[in-house]
Amino acid sequence: MSTRRTLLACALALTVLVAAGLAAVRVLGSDGTRLTAYFDRAVGIYAGSDLRILGVRVGEVESVRPQGTTVRVGLRLDEGVKVPDGARAVVVAPSVVSDRYVQLTPAYRDGPALADGAVLPAARNRTPVEIDQLYDSVTELGRALGPDGANSTGALSGLLRTGAANLHGNGEAIGDSIEQFGKAAKTLDGSSDDLFDTLSRLQVFTTMLKDKDDDVRTAQERLAEVVGFFADNKDDLAGALEELGTALGQVKTFIEDNRGALKENVDRLVPLTRTLVEQRASLAEALDVAPLAAGNVVNAYNPDTRTLDGRANLNEISLGGPLLPLYPTDGITASGKGER
Repeated sequence: MSTRRTLLACALALTVLVAAGLAAVRVLGSDGTRLTAYFDRAVGIYAGSDLRILGVRVGEVESVRPQGTTVRVGLRLDEGVKVPDGARAVVVAPSVVSDRYVQLTPAYRDGPALADGAVLPAARNRTPVEIDQLYDSVTELGRALGPDGANSTGALSGLLRTGAANLHGNGEAIGDSIEQFGKAAKTLDGSSDDLFDTLSRLQVFTTMLKDKDDDVRTAQERLAEVVGFFADNKDDLAGALEELGTALGQVKTFIEDNRGALKENVDRLVPLTRTLVEQRASLAEALDVAPLAAGNVVNAYNPDTRTLDGRANLNEISLGGPLLPLYPTDGITASGKGER
């Protein structure tokens, strides 16, 4: 019984050892994903520095080597960590004295990922500004604004004095202006949709004006001519307006004095206008025929004999139809010519 238990315990221990060995082989045999990043400089980055995403360590820096005017940094990502295609590498300095690390951004969500051996060019990557660069910038700014630069003639000092004089005693007003500006910004934020819609419509309007530039320029020139005409004739225009005002006053007085007579005349015109409305078809026909009749009379006039020449249809006479004279005051001859 003890022998059987011993064999079972040995088999169990062997199984545990084999599983642990496989896990160790899997971990130790995993190389992850290797990337190469180029930087303009890599101060504070060494082999073994952290490689992070969103501040979480996901690998390490394997090598740092200068290469021409850039620095070549070898990176290794842990197994299973993905980085989106198009990501960039950033050197992060948490503080002045702490170690720096390399961070990949943005974090992976979906889509293509960087493959093993991918290269991140220096134009895509970023490095922090160094303290000596800040000092150099401040020194250069002070030199540019100092007595050997912009203030060589006292211009900067004069500007500062003028600014101080203008701001003196206006702190409350400036504070109110900032507060009102904040309220206005809040109001605009609440009406952002209407504001952007207005700007879109304004863009359409300005685009239309741009496309119709020649027509707009012509309209402006014509308007300038009209304004110039009125300016040149302002005295005549003022006199005409004055006369028009006088005439309107007289018309008003006439209407007030003759209101009854005007109403009576209008009432008398009602039957006439009603008749014209009822006979509008006959009037329209007469207006259509009158020009033709007048043309026929002109064509029938003979200037040599000073008579109206025409022809009569005798069949109408034989059938009892009316015979209309061509010229009421002259006789009608057998030949159809009127004689005086």
